[in-house]
Amino acid sequence: MQPIREPSASESYFWPSVWAVALHVLIFGLLFVSFAMTPELPEAKPIVQATLYQLKSKSQATTQTNQKLAGEAKKSAARQTEVEQMEQKKVEQEAIKAAEQKKADAAQKAEEQKAEEAKKADEAKKADDAKKAEAKKADDAKKAAEEKQLADIAKKKAEDDAKKKAEEDAKRAAAEEAKKQAAEDAKKQAAEDAKKKAAEDAKKKASEDAKKKAADDAKKKAQDAARKSAEEKKAQALADLLSDKPERQQALADEKGDEVAGSFDDLIRSRAAEGWARPPSARKGMTVVLQIGMLPDGTVSSVTVAKSSGDGPFDSSAVAAVKNIGRLTEMQGMKPSDFAPYRSFKMTFTPEDLAL
Repeated sequence: MQPIREPSASESYFWPSVWAVALHVLIFGLLFVSFAMTPELPEAKPIVQATLYQLKSKSQATTQTNQKLAGEAKKSAARQTEVEQMEQKKVEQEAIKAAEQKKADAAQKAEEQKAEEAKKADEAKKADDAKKAEAKKADDAKKAAEEKQLADIAKKKAEDDAKKKAEEDAKRAAAEEAKKQAAEDAKKQAAEDAKKKAAEDAKKKASEDAKKKAADDAKKKAQDAARKSAEEKKAQALADLLSDKPERQQALADEKGDEVAGSFDDLIRSRAAEGWARPPSARKGMTVVLQIGMLPDGTVSSVTVAKSSGDGPFDSSAVAAVKNIGRLTEMQGMKPSDFAPYRSFKMTFTPEDLAL
């Protein structure tokens, strides 16, 4: 419902002012018409004169009487004129009064209409206020219901969150307890494994030490036997060279030279095996060819790899083993022709050769 607009002061007095002006114009028009249509009254003079003319021949007393009568008649005429003017004025006053009454009635009617309109506007405003109050009441009720619903949802969510948090805390505590127990079990198992491994390592080391010692003893015995055999062969060869004729000696020297050469190769391998440190990567079937240089007094002057086995650590260990020989005193006193092949020669080594 749209609110009723109250008229302003200028609008409230507009129509009453128009009606008042129109009423005044109407009154002045009526007065003008009445003055125009009013008949002219006869003058009282002829009557007075007539009376006077009729009394000319009378006595002085009569004359005075007549004069008095004329004066009274004149006064009567004047009073009549005054009465008529008063009547006219009264009519005009009544017309003005009627116009003012009409104006007052119009103003009162306007005031009543204004009051009625104000009353209607007030009633409309009250109805609108009541409607607004009802709407506000409905909105407040709706808002209260929504707030209650939101509060219930928040409460339920808080309860769910608290329950979920309690479950997560319980799960986390159980996981931590299980983790702690697993750590303790793992620690205990690790200690037992370490203890077991230490025992196995000690047992294995003792076995390896015993095996190594037996191998070293066997190796040493083999080396001693090889050295003794080589020395015996060398002595026998020299004895044979000294005991026969020159032709026989040359033939024996050629024949024994190969044997001596083979003996020196065995001697070099035997001495290299004494100083060889087996690398973990050494495997059966590996072969490395070394280029060896020697001096006439049996000193090893140089050792290089001529053909690699494909395993660097094994090649290096073979080179180091030959270098560790140092000098072969058995080669001292050899003829230049016998020593010539050993000035620079190649030898093949395998893990089996070095593990004699």
